[in-house]
Amino acid sequence: MKKVISGSRPGQFLPMTAEEARKRGWNELDVVFVTGDAYVDHPSFGVPLLARLLESKGLRVGIIAQPDWRSKEPFMALGRPRLFFAVAAGAMDSMVAHYTPARKLRRDDAYTPGNQHGARPNRATIVYTSRLKEAYRDVPVVIGGIEASLRRLAHYDFWEDKVRRSILLDAKADLLVFGMGERPLLEVTERLLKGEPFASIRDVRGTAFAASTLPECAAVLQLPSFEEVAADRAKYAEAFRLYAGEQNPFCAKTVVQPHAARYLVCNPPSLPLEPEGLDALYALPFQKAPHPSYREAIPAYEQIRASITSHRGCFGGCAFCAIAQHQGKIIQSRSEESILSELERLTGHGWFRGSVTDIGGPTANMYGLSCGNSAALSRCRRDSCLFPAPCHNLVTDDRRSARLLASSRQVKGVKHVAVSSGVRYDLLERQKGYLRELLGHHVGGLLKVAPEHLCDRVTETMRKPGKGSFEKFREAFERQSAKHGKRQHIVPYFISGHPGCTLSDMVDLALILKRWGMKVEQVQDFTPTPGTLATCMYYTGIDPFTGEQVHVARTDREKGQQKALLLYHLPEQRKACLDALRACGRRSEEAELFGGKRGPAGPGK
Repeated sequence: MKKVISGSRPGQFLPMTAEEARKRGWNELDVVFVTGDAYVDHPSFGVPLLARLLESKGLRVGIIAQPDWRSKEPFMALGRPRLFFAVAAGAMDSMVAHYTPARKLRRDDAYTPGNQHGARPNRATIVYTSRLKEAYRDVPVVIGGIEASLRRLAHYDFWEDKVRRSILLDAKADLLVFGMGERPLLEVTERLLKGEPFASIRDVRGTAFAASTLPECAAVLQLPSFEEVAADRAKYAEAFRLYAGEQNPFCAKTVVQPHAARYLVCNPPSLPLEPEGLDALYALPFQKAPHPSYREAIPAYEQIRASITSHRGCFGGCAFCAIAQHQGKIIQSRSEESILSELERLTGHGWFRGSVTDIGGPTANMYGLSCGNSAALSRCRRDSCLFPAPCHNLVTDDRRSARLLASSRQVKGVKHVAVSSGVRYDLLERQKGYLRELLGHHVGGLLKVAPEHLCDRVTETMRKPGKGSFEKFREAFERQSAKHGKRQHIVPYFISGHPGCTLSDMVDLALILKRWGMKVEQVQDFTPTPGTLATCMYYTGIDPFTGEQVHVARTDREKGQQKALLLYHLPEQRKACLDALRACGRRSEEAELFGGKRGPAGPGK
């Protein structure tokens, strides 16, 4: 893209007010971002990342962060942009941010100064777009981010317990960007700068739009309509299965879904970024700090300010996870030089004390991994490279990732580098070098892993490795820790109430943990978030790929009992556990579960 006027200088934040824009000599902005998060100028926050990218191409860009949505005036703070508004609810779906899995209102918001709840509305993408259209009816609005991305088709909404239309239609936006937005936003912007009308931009990968007629292109897949999936759960499962096969950007078709007299049209996903493109993104002049107008700490920033993103994407294909739906299955890794350069810049910040809190991505030990067969990749329709078994084309060579960890410790001014991103322990079976580096230098005594469950029938539904794989990992963990002369422990994470999991399955899990002498302190109660396979199973009671019926814990009582069984060691959970044992006819296990004696020790004990 040819550069246009820019008044930015290193050390500046992007403007949030008209006065800040005027200080740059800008009387008009090209693009204005509106976000439900506070403005933190850090590449871990999506809106500042995209805004900095457009700025680097010479555009005049501003950010309206967490505007008061009760009137249109806060949305006019930066005036009318020349090209378009770009709207995102924030780093989380606004409904997930606001409500617990029990649909109770949260009292905090980690993306807001002071951790205060209430700085963004429910269904923020829809509300923000409505206010912008009220303020500037003729200015195009592009919606994106995780909320828009995962709600791009007709989708089940847990908080209303019904199927909703595509968020594009409910928001009445002009274009929806799904997935990672760099390529789509750049292409849309470039074409607008060349004079192309916004309404004619309908073929950009990674975008969706509404049309009155079917698109004219060679490969089109039509899904069951909104009306069909809202009325028939089997049709909903069918639509999910069909669209799941169109996620590979190298072979995906254009997908359409009728909504009454209109069509929701989803172009194929955007192509992944090359390493050079990722390196350029993270070399942009981020301040690695919140906007100076904020007076209270922002918890999400405090957690990630000393972290480094090494890659994006995840090929694990876990049923409950939306990462692959948003970032893609293909791993996109930065170069080692780019990461080490960012580490060096990190040491120059006054607040840095030598500890890097993370080098990783969605799954830390997927850095540098790829498909080893380009011909197979160009037609692959698997949603996981690991389930039900690792693909024979998957390259799991860990020399690059192990070298990165070793090199990171040599950066002057860096005293300690942690890896706090999740790891796939089944993948570590093939990554002896990475495991050696990880346990020898990058674990502070506790390693968090997420088996999610240990009953094979449940982990199969979750698309996760089973008990046997976790046992092998525990043995390897103990051996490697002993070689380093360290006493380290595994902190496992589990999910209760996941589709496919019964009360009896949770009793089995509780007994395994009791026999192994493991006590779980944190349990994630399953939340049906938009766009995931697990949410499809929760709503329909069907595995869309096999057509088999799936047990779903729907009542608060059963959900509470499942969670209580994982916390059986807490006195306040005993009554709920006893009720659960009675409900599934397993009262005979009470003595073992609550007795003082443990069963046979697990691996490494």
